[in-house]
Amino acid sequence: MTMGPLPWRDAWERALYADGGFFRTSRPAEHFRTSVHVGAFAGAIAELVRRTDAPLVVDLGAGGGELLAALQPLVGDDVELVGVEVAGRPEALHTSIGWSPALPERVDGLLIANEWLDNIPCDVVELDDAGVVREVLVDPGNGAETLGDAYESSWLNDWWPLQEPGERAEVGDARDAAWADAVSRVNGTAIAIDYGHTRDSRPPFGTLRSYAGGRETEVVPDGSRDITAHVAVDSAAAATGATLIRQRDALRRLGLDGSRPPLELAHSDPSAYVRALATAGEVGELIGGGGLGDFWWLVTDTLGHGTLAT
Repeated sequence: MTMGPLPWRDAWERALYADGGFFRTSRPAEHFRTSVHVGAFAGAIAELVRRTDAPLVVDLGAGGGELLAALQPLVGDDVELVGVEVAGRPEALHTSIGWSPALPERVDGLLIANEWLDNIPCDVVELDDAGVVREVLVDPGNGAETLGDAYESSWLNDWWPLQEPGERAEVGDARDAAWADAVSRVNGTAIAIDYGHTRDSRPPFGTLRSYAGGRETEVVPDGSRDITAHVAVDSAAAATGATLIRQRDALRRLGLDGSRPPLELAHSDPSAYVRALATAGEVGELIGGGGLGDFWWLVTDTLGHGTLAT
C-alpha cells in the first residue's frame, strides 16, 4: 500500500479489509488475546443461550471460530452455530458450525459481536490552532499524519465536541449505523462487547492503537497490523436502544464470580480442585478491573427476556 495521504477511515478500511488486508490474512489469536480465548467465557455464553432458549448463535467477527468451537459441546446439537468473518473458514472448525463472510438477513436467536465495533473504521478529526475541526489524513505506508479540510459532523457536535487545540476524536456515526443494522436483523438478543468510553470519559487525544505479534506497535495502516479504536458506547447504545453493562457485571449475572474453590476440595478431590482453581483464574481475568472486566456489553433484547437485568 504505497499511495499518498488518505482520510483515516479510508486507509483503515484498506488496511483491515482489502485484499491482503490484516483480517483477510491473519487470525486475531495470532496477535492479541480477547475474552473468547478464555475458556470460562464460553460457559457464560452457553448460560445465556440457555436462558434465552436461543436456537441459533451468530458470532459476528468470529476470528478463528474459538468461541463457537468452545460453545459446541456446551449447547448441544439443537443449537445452530454460525461464524461471520471476512477470512476463510478455519480448517479445524467442526463441520456442524456454519461460516459466512456476511451477516444473515435474519438472526432468530443470539447475536454476539465481541471486539467487532472497535475495528469498524472511523473518520479521525483534530481541532486545529484556529479552533477549526479538521479531518486527519494518514500516509498508509509510514503512518505520517497531516490535517486536511474542515470537517462538519452532527455526530461530533452531539457526542464528542472538541474544546482545545490538539484534541482529537474518532467519529462514531459509522459504528452506530453498522450496529443498528446488525440489531435490526435480530429476533432475540444482540450483544456487542467492546472496550469503550462515554460522554464523561472521552479521551482527549483519541484512542487509535495497533497490535501485532502479541504486542502494541506503531499505528501504521499498511495491512500488517490491527488498527483499532475504543467505541463511543453511549452513542452506539442510543442508536439501538441498548442497555450498557460492564462485562464484570454481565458475567456475574450469568453465574461467574471468580471465587476460589474451598480448600477442603483439595484434600477430597485434588483433580477437581485443580480444575476449579483454573476456572477461577480464568474468571478473574474476565472480570478483573483494568482489563477485560472493564469492557462494555451493549445488550438489546427484542423479545423481552430480561436476561441480564439486575
